Amino acid sequence: MPDYLDDLRFAHVLADAADATTMDRFKALDLKVETKPDMTPVSEADKAAEELIRGHLQRARPRDAILGEEYGIEGTGPRRWVVDPIDGTKNYVRGVPVWATLISLMEAGEGGYQPVVGVVSAPALGRRWWAAKGHGAYTGRSLSSATRIHVSRVGRLADASFAYSSLSGWEEQGRLDGFLDLTRQVWRTRAYGDFWPYMMVAEGAVDLCAEPELSLWDMAANAIVVTEAGGTFTGLDGRPGPHSGNAAASNGLLHDDLLGYLNNRY
Repeated sequence: MPDYLDDLRFAHVLADAADATTMDRFKALDLKVETKPDMTPVSEADKAAEELIRGHLQRARPRDAILGEEYGIEGTGPRRWVVDPIDGTKNYVRGVPVWATLISLMEAGEGGYQPVVGVVSAPALGRRWWAAKGHGAYTGRSLSSATRIHVSRVGRLADASFAYSSLSGWEEQGRLDGFLDLTRQVWRTRAYGDFWPYMMVAEGAVDLCAEPELSLWDMAANAIVVTEAGGTFTGLDGRPGPHSGNAAASNGLLHDDLLGYLNNRY
């Protein structure tokens, strides 16, 4: 089996370059922000970070395809880099430090493309998380200064911490009743949002999290970090991986309960 460590090291190089670009414009008074056709914001930093990552990939991995939030798909083949230059753009443009660059390498296999490398870099928080298939999940400042992370062993909803982003999406999908029922069963709920709940699931600080509507670039890096930390990452339909257009992540012990409530089965 490939060890993917060279790809992981390269993903860190990409994240370092993106961090420098995004931090340079974070809280800039003249930051340019536009509204995309889906009515979500995009800043000049989103575009600059993705362009920079694409440039590095085209030079160092010319045979690999690239899928990014801002510029779509380029290239074909069994290996595909998936990039969200700033996950949490709404936070970024308001000066909230909870945002990250998400970089994943996916490889074609049974069931379609699956993530084999993931880096989640949140420079305004001073945090970074990463994983490679078969090598576990880690957090730290760099590959040489890292701590291995594991999901929690909490086995009862009454003892569990549940994280989410907002209520509106659950209501639009007719899942709000089940969502609210779940919040009444758990020990604690917090709306951290975006990439952060998944990283806290991987670290064992949060036990379960979910979002009702997502794109592949929102999930690919998170999925490999959670699973390599010993957790479970599926769609709300229970399908493993980042392909369902939504996500549910947990320490594994609570996953059936999580899906049951969010699908209004309880």
